[in-house]
Amino acid sequence: MSDLPLRDQRILVAGGTRGIGLGIADAFARAGALLSICGREPQALADAGEHLLRHGGRVHCQRCDLADPAQIEGWIAAAAEAMGGIDGVVHNASGFGNGTDDASWQAGFDIDLMAAVRANRAALPWLRRSASPWILHITSINAQRPTPRAAAHSTAKAALNYYTVTLASELATERIRVNAIAPGSIEFPGGLWDRRRESEPALYAKIRDGIPFGGFGAVEDVANAALFLASPQARWITGQILAVDGGQHLGP
Repeated sequence: MSDLPLRDQRILVAGGTRGIGLGIADAFARAGALLSICGREPQALADAGEHLLRHGGRVHCQRCDLADPAQIEGWIAAAAEAMGGIDGVVHNASGFGNGTDDASWQAGFDIDLMAAVRANRAALPWLRRSASPWILHITSINAQRPTPRAAAHSTAKAALNYYTVTLASELATERIRVNAIAPGSIEFPGGLWDRRRESEPALYAKIRDGIPFGGFGAVEDVANAALFLASPQARWITGQILAVDGGQHLGP
């Protein structure tokens, strides 16, 4: 889907150094977009930036702890200056609050939800100047059905879903599109299911075999959906939560 007309769009990807976030950034880079990515780990950020530059475009990288409002504002301002504006924002970051303690719940609130709120708020003055502005949140199918393994994470993503449709309603008259992608079980090197293939093979097999399409999804499946929702072809789509899961959310 790299033939979609996205060349020279100026796009932020929060949490763009690995996994789904890096896959989305890579897809935009191949489509000719200008990018700014952020992450907490300097080496991972440097590696991601080097990888994205192979496509021949421009990439701005900045270290940012998305739990820190001041760092978010600093990143958005620097990114807008580096790219000459902002056309799109992708919020992929997650606190991965998979425990039951207060820290897990707080991580979900701070990073999955409030980092998106703060980044969007900081980017809005720039989006309002764009000819084709959009916002995209990466949530989870766990926000759409009960899950026994990640209550804090799922609740944070459910809040992000509601924020998506509410913000879409608020910004519709300004023609700023706001959508979300809810990935199912996506496997990639170093990711959750890659690790569980070794550490919890029974659970890995159970989830894999329970997906109607016959296995785990790939990062490219989410990235292709992101390309479409960012493109002019989706200009009449807003306030939607798109499940990318091979029918996983349809199961019991």
